[in-house]
Amino acid sequence: MLNIHRGLQCHRSLRWLRGALVVAFIGCAPANLSAAAEAAATIRDIRIWHAPHRSQVVFDMDTAAVVKNFALQNPARVVLDFHNLRLRGALPANRGPFIRKMRANTSLGNTTRVVFELAKPARYKIKRFKPVGAYRYRLMVELFPPNAAAATDPSPPKSRPRNAKLLVLIDPGHGGEDPGAVGRRVHEKTIVLQIARKIQQRLNRQPGLRAELTRRGDYYISLRGRLTQARRLSADLFISIHADAFTDPAARGASVYALSRRGASSETAKWLADKENAADLIGGVQLANKEDDVAEVLLSMSMDKTVDDSVQFGREVLAELKKIGRVHSPRVEQAGFVVLKSPDIPSILIETAYITNPAEEKLLRSEKHQRRIAAAVVKGIQRYIQKNRVRYANR
Repeated sequence: MLNIHRGLQCHRSLRWLRGALVVAFIGCAPANLSAAAEAAATIRDIRIWHAPHRSQVVFDMDTAAVVKNFALQNPARVVLDFHNLRLRGALPANRGPFIRKMRANTSLGNTTRVVFELAKPARYKIKRFKPVGAYRYRLMVELFPPNAAAATDPSPPKSRPRNAKLLVLIDPGHGGEDPGAVGRRVHEKTIVLQIARKIQQRLNRQPGLRAELTRRGDYYISLRGRLTQARRLSADLFISIHADAFTDPAARGASVYALSRRGASSETAKWLADKENAADLIGGVQLANKEDDVAEVLLSMSMDKTVDDSVQFGREVLAELKKIGRVHSPRVEQAGFVVLKSPDIPSILIETAYITNPAEEKLLRSEKHQRRIAAAVVKGIQRYIQKNRVRYANR
């Protein structure tokens, strides 16, 4: 009996010891695993994009790291301290107009310090992005001149004189950190810039017409920034160029969009909220010093007229696109695209083809087909202006 009792005591002691070890392991494992995961986290890539008078430096990271940022003077520097992140690979050589030199210090324990030595006076702004699509966590540093009005878009263009050539603003979608739709061999942002340049070249050869681009290189402009450029330039027409995408590679054909009525209604409220800053709308709708109800009626009438004009404009362009290839929809579709929400500039968005369709991607990469698209768009513009020549006669 004594041996049995001792055996039971020993068994209970061993069982208690095993339980204690398990509890200890469970209590310690998450912290250890978390520390190991943090220690292994890296800055996987650093990309730099340059727009006129602005640069963006994008850090691609494994995790939503704690990052401390501050500026130093004599010499002027911007400093970023990444907590529990190590830098993988070399710093980019393409530094642009604002950064004279970039250097990294990885000897600060669990912190990686990245320093921008500035080439000239600049302000900076930090943005953070959560994972989306193929992107991990990102941190963006925007550098821009000290007197810049906004850090998110290129410097505002000057307004053009009245009674000059009719101005068509062409908007190549996406750009920079935003590639748009991705085909097998090319990104949407690249294709649409090539097509937009060809449209611009053709339009600038037409008497009485002039074309500008919202972006002239591989950099990002916000959707509102594109719309704002149209207003600052006093554009007569606005065209946003895109390439469509779908999960089914068989999807194909071009599409043309105008603003929806619902999108127009929602935009009215935004313009009214900022009516003091929208005192001079191109179409003659002046909101400043008007009672809210009067301003709302005037602006709603302007938006409705612009939507109608945009649909008519889209029909002329779509009719020409039908002559050079398949269209995805036989009519002008309507949606609430932000870039189409100017209250008095007829605006359309063209999906030139499906970049996710191998055959159409090949066409989009073809110089010959890009020229055909450009020619069709220009003919559509000319048809619309001819049918509305009274409206544009005194512009």
